[in-house]
Amino acid sequence: MSLRAEAHPEQAERLKTLYRYQILDTPREEEFDEIVALTAQICDAPISVINIIDAERQWFKAEVGLGTRETPIDTSICAHIILDEDFVEIEDTLNDPRLADNPLCLAETGGLRFYAGARLVAPNGMPLGTLCVLDNQPRQLNDLQRSAIRVLARQVMKQFELRLALRDQEVLRGEIDHRVKNSLQTVSSIVRLYLRSVEDETARDALTAVQRRIDAIGALHEQLQGSSSGQQIDIKRFLERVVGLLQETAPDNVRIHAEAVHAAMDSDTASALGMIVSEFVANSLKHGFSDAQGGNVTIELKEQGGEMILACSDDGLGSKAHRPKLGKIGSLGTNIMNAAASRLNGNFAQELDENGSRLFLTFPLAD
Repeated sequence: MSLRAEAHPEQAERLKTLYRYQILDTPREEEFDEIVALTAQICDAPISVINIIDAERQWFKAEVGLGTRETPIDTSICAHIILDEDFVEIEDTLNDPRLADNPLCLAETGGLRFYAGARLVAPNGMPLGTLCVLDNQPRQLNDLQRSAIRVLARQVMKQFELRLALRDQEVLRGEIDHRVKNSLQTVSSIVRLYLRSVEDETARDALTAVQRRIDAIGALHEQLQGSSSGQQIDIKRFLERVVGLLQETAPDNVRIHAEAVHAAMDSDTASALGMIVSEFVANSLKHGFSDAQGGNVTIELKEQGGEMILACSDDGLGSKAHRPKLGKIGSLGTNIMNAAASRLNGNFAQELDENGSRLFLTFPLAD
């Protein structure tokens, strides 16, 4: 009699289903460790396992009483069980013809003489493995213990489903961010082409403002696409990307510098900061420097005392520059900065003197 269980009649589909969950070889997780510990306690069993049946091995997502993460498929008890009913209880393994010659059961000391387990079944009906308990002596469970194993096995499967859904959502979100970013880049290129042929200064200012805001939003989606934490992004990388785009439009004699702390922020916060930085830099480039006099624009974001502080400054003409009365475009830029600061519940201030212009924004860290 062969020790090894027969392959599942739909083994190819079963393995395809299993691999989609990406469970195998993942680290131990507290949620699953708690389930096997509780199962062992309820069943008064020395061993409890969340057992995943691969092609050539059984791998344990969580276990108590074994001290290993995998064993060969040849001696696997659960490889037999996944071919059976959703719940199986074997009072004495040596009386079961499938296990009577299994060395794990025949061992003189520590032999596995009792088994009870519930299958972990995917929505398409494919069994992935089991939640089981084992003992070194023949025995029986009571109805409460049997019910507990069934219920907890369903909870294990729900955890697998939740992780799969979150991963699928992450992939979908990344694809959306990728497409939005590419669409915005296309629109930005079209605006740039129009700018080459527009001579009216007001129209040029409007198109430049539109392009600047499109680029900032595109940079945000670029960072969201590369993030691995949902809608959280590294604000340092995002601001550096925004500044890089602004530098492309700056005169050769003006350099834009960015220094930001590494911090995970949600997309709304990042968007507000990106808009403020974009509008400040645009205003500095337009009014702070002449063709003959270049200089620097500096963007700094730091954390201090539980708050974030954004400081933007330039060493341009400042109050010495001739500043025409704000038109609709300039007023819109100011309104955008004020609105963005309000979204962050921040304290916002601007200064202008003979040494240049400055902007300060203090806002609380998100909980």
